[in-house]
Amino acid sequence: MSVSVLVPLFDGFEEIEAIAVIDILRRAGIRVVTASASADKIVKGGQGVSIVADTLLQSAENCDILFLPGGGGGVSRMKQYSSMSDLLSRYSEKPVAAICAAPSVLAMHGLLQGRRVTSYPSVQAEVVTGGAVYSTDSVVTDGQLITSRGAGTAIPFALEIVASVQGRKAARELAEKIVYHFE
Repeated sequence: MSVSVLVPLFDGFEEIEAIAVIDILRRAGIRVVTASASADKIVKGGQGVSIVADTLLQSAENCDILFLPGGGGGVSRMKQYSSMSDLLSRYSEKPVAAICAAPSVLAMHGLLQGRRVTSYPSVQAEVVTGGAVYSTDSVVTDGQLITSRGAGTAIPFALEIVASVQGRKAARELAEKIVYHFE
């Protein structure tokens, strides 16, 4: 069975967090579906890098895992997205991964109560107010929830997603191929 990951992309997303994770997941043989929340498939990142998404978010298929990249502008738009609650409810029983400021979206929707999480430091208060047990670890896994702090933690975050799907051995083997130390 092939595992699939949905990556909603909003203008202002953090390129390193989205693209590095997408790349590593695809290297692991995981099917990634990028979905633009814009009117077309072109999404512009916070640093000015535009990418062409696979599909539009409103017509995106349900996948096995939801991955929310961060980036201040992208997360602000994610918080304003009228169908965000519906999207999150579709993944309420599935693994969710969120990096940087994206865990604050989960907090806003009441999904972090009692969960151990991390995030970008500027949204720590929002995450804690949302009921999370906060950690400053680079990557935190709590059941089916994986969170990470920011662009500098994108690679270990991606490898943790791989480990959750394929096991730690597979993640370590992939890390070795990209010359990254992963435990």
